[in-house]
Amino acid sequence: MRIITGIARGIKLNTPEGEHTRPTAEKVKEAVFSAIHFDIHDRKVLDLFGGSGQLAFEALSRGAGKATIIDNDRNAVAIIKENAIKTKLMEKCVIINSDWKDFVKHAIDKYSLVFLDPPYKEGFLDEVLEKIYAAGILTDDAIVVCESGPDGVPVSPGVKDCKIYRYGRVHISIFRF
Repeated sequence: MRIITGIARGIKLNTPEGEHTRPTAEKVKEAVFSAIHFDIHDRKVLDLFGGSGQLAFEALSRGAGKATIIDNDRNAVAIIKENAIKTKLMEKCVIINSDWKDFVKHAIDKYSLVFLDPPYKEGFLDEVLEKIYAAGILTDDAIVVCESGPDGVPVSPGVKDCKIYRYGRVHISIFRF
């Protein structure tokens, strides 16, 4: 797994070992960033289920302003910090070891680009989107990118535009608020 393009292009990222984290496949990541590439510059990013932080680091490498990366696993957070140092993007990151619900409940910032790549489970992304929307942490022009399995494709409240892409068993939903 590597950064595809931008200031950290080609840097290989570390990934947490075990089955707790499922990294986004490179072809899927490339497709996601092709779909949003004109809308990344200076955005404030939230990667709510960080894993290795690859989606946030790709966005930062391509010109996003700042990123907050959340994961509830301490080992994953350690890997995210290693990757932030490796990519030289640490100064643009806030890395937090927290449960996603606790983070959303207490978040004070607003985000304009949100990545949601949680464990695949039917209905889970709907719950996450509902809580994010209700918490008021999205800007008026927010883009939310969700990765899911075929049974977990979300429906989101308050969207102006929604596109769903399929890559084998992986579904990517891009919501524009």
